[in-house]
Amino acid sequence: MTDSNDPSALFQGKYRIPAARLSGWDYTSAGLYFVTICTQNREPWLGDIVDGEVRLSAIGEIVAEEWQKTAHIRPNVTLDAWIIMPNHLHGIIAIAPVETPRRGVSTSRRGVLQPNSLGSIIGQFKSVCTKRIWAAGFRDFAWQTRFYDHIIRDEASLQRIRHYILDNPCRWAEDKNHVDHLWI
Repeated sequence: MTDSNDPSALFQGKYRIPAARLSGWDYTSAGLYFVTICTQNREPWLGDIVDGEVRLSAIGEIVAEEWQKTAHIRPNVTLDAWIIMPNHLHGIIAIAPVETPRRGVSTSRRGVLQPNSLGSIIGQFKSVCTKRIWAAGFRDFAWQTRFYDHIIRDEASLQRIRHYILDNPCRWAEDKNHVDHLWI
């Protein structure tokens, strides 16, 4: 636990932002991760739900294309179940170990994303999407700053999460991310 009075624990010397990741977990390690990435203010930029099915907008199509490219451009990443909802994306990412010639040399620095980590993968995905979306003329589009992750530790959890992802459009009216349920 970091002391909140410690100046090194403050962001820009002003306020403390607690880490969203599991303390002590190596997010470059092999594993399955369930992620949720939301649009800023959960604006429904990505599409709509019609009769329990997702209808992607032009922005949603860009996001879908870039999500699928994630596994093609990163040999250590495989995508499992995923879905794009009106204001968020749910997906399961499998990260395989990456062999590097500098094995055993720690390059970890506080506050710096590690290459091939879950954070760097999601950050690059969001960046590429944003550039393409802005180039398409949607300059007001933005992602929420952070993302949610859950480390999948067993087969039962994997099956529950897959089921949750695939059934998400049918439950949209009750979804906590549905715009009618948000209070700002």
